[in-house]
Amino acid sequence: MSLQVSEVKKIAQLAAIAVEPAEFELVSKKLSNILDVFAQLEKADTGGIEPMAHPLDQTQRLRDDLVTEINLREKYQAIAPSTQKGLYLVPQVIE
Repeated sequence: MSLQVSEVKKIAQLAAIAVEPAEFELVSKKLSNILDVFAQLEKADTGGIEPMAHPLDQTQRLRDDLVTEINLREKYQAIAPSTQKGLYLVPQVIE
């Protein structure tokens, strides 16, 4: 697939990417090459292949859910400007 310079300008604008005018031709060729690779991948026969979430069939090892820090809420809230029932009070910003 070959992208025109006008299409690259539009893509750059939509992606908010600054591309110098002298680079449009080079960027056009590079993006066209990337699209060609995807076109080749699209032709691969994937019939009968089960989709997978991860290439390695592994499960996530989880750590034990243990409390490792002591509760310092009272200490931290003692220096706060305003607290109530364990919560920090802040000025209302939305009416």
